[in-house]
Amino acid sequence: MKVLVAVKRVIDYNVKIRVKADNSGVETANVKFSMNPFDEIAVEEAVRLKEAGKATEIVVVSMGAASSQETIRTALAMGADRGILVQTDDELQPLAVAKLLKAVVDKEQPGLVILGKQAIDDDSNQTGQMLAALLGWAQGTFASKVTVNAGSLDVTREVDGGLETITLKLPAVVTSDLRLNEPRYASLPNIMKAKKKPIDTLAPADLGVDTAPRLVTIKVEEPPKRKAGIKVPDIAALVDKLKNEAKVI
Repeated sequence: MKVLVAVKRVIDYNVKIRVKADNSGVETANVKFSMNPFDEIAVEEAVRLKEAGKATEIVVVSMGAASSQETIRTALAMGADRGILVQTDDELQPLAVAKLLKAVVDKEQPGLVILGKQAIDDDSNQTGQMLAALLGWAQGTFASKVTVNAGSLDVTREVDGGLETITLKLPAVVTSDLRLNEPRYASLPNIMKAKKKPIDTLAPADLGVDTAPRLVTIKVEEPPKRKAGIKVPDIAALVDKLKNEAKVI
């Protein structure tokens, strides 16, 4: 079974986000980028499936500027076999990404697609669901455990009430949650080997997809700073403030 994994290059989660002076977006100049953490979990799960003999090939796909090759190389160093870069400098929104992924899936014909449940830059949590709808495939979102069977897939999902286990007919789309696994660190020999693994470069036009944005960002602002707390002398004063100032009771 071929497994396709989508990865995204995002601002590193350790970096403090700064809003541009003109409020048009966040500052990306001279900022460290890395693979989206949820996508890293997706790559790790694909590698584990291959090590268990459940997958025969892992193809990693990323979309964005030429610098996204670095993110693909990271996935290749973790154990993926080859990469595909859909290169564009345009802003890619979830629907456009889902359409591009569908075109890649139609071309590659994988038996399973694994994505991170969301990207930490826009937190949309939409691409996996949109992709499954476009493909007409079964989907298992927020996966905390994945078990591959003959022709099917058992996915344990994290839901509000606890855990839910569902069985999906392959081919399927799975989005990874934090507790699915702990990604490995790429070893130096594997990093060197990754440099020789192939990466195909495509353009959105090659896939016949219109990536024009459907949404417009009007303004980006930092959240208001939290006000300092106060101490109250007794419970009666606390209740009074909750009732008359905070108006929560």
